[in-house]
Amino acid sequence: MMNKSKSTIQNFLRGKEKLAPQNTQENRQPVMPDNVDSSSYEAQLEMSRVAPGMYKPVPETLLLEWMAISRPFRKRNKQFFTTVLVIALLLSLILFFSGQYLPIAMVFSVVFLNYVLAVVPPTEIKHSVTTFGMNVEGNLYYWQELGRFWFDKKYGSLTLHVETARFPGRLTLVLPKEKKKEVSDILSEVLLQQKPPLSTFEKIAKWMQEKFPLE
Repeated sequence: MMNKSKSTIQNFLRGKEKLAPQNTQENRQPVMPDNVDSSSYEAQLEMSRVAPGMYKPVPETLLLEWMAISRPFRKRNKQFFTTVLVIALLLSLILFFSGQYLPIAMVFSVVFLNYVLAVVPPTEIKHSVTTFGMNVEGNLYYWQELGRFWFDKKYGSLTLHVETARFPGRLTLVLPKEKKKEVSDILSEVLLQQKPPLSTFEKIAKWMQEKFPLE
């Protein structure tokens, strides 16, 4: 499966580079990639009958897919909820005596959101990688929209992070450990594997988690 997937995406990318329309009629013929059956390749790369020098669209090909929970999850204990509630009450008192009433509602909204995420287990969803890009929960992100990728761990789960040019700015996918090498090999054909430095906000959040653990 790995060799087939890698060969498919390499042929797809090589075909994109070699088959750009040229000025001369002779160079408009398809260039055959190595180790590709001529009959199947010509069937995919067919000249358009209405747009000279253009090829008909190539169908999307599935390279890899997997099932995983929608987000990293860890069941919280009673101490976690107690600590969060105490912190929220202290912040609310400070905001109340300083006359900042609107942020109090925001504090309890964040507390409620964390409660829901900690209590409700995530559902299982399907992710896939194709010759067009990455399909996440039915949303296709084209290769041209994706940037660097890297792996990390959260709550004991292996996570795949991919930068995107549109919302949400970064994809975070839970990945089965046995799929890591296969995913890395495929994505490395198109994207750069590089973990970016932590932002200021991420550094502050990490420092607070280390100095003030909630559990």
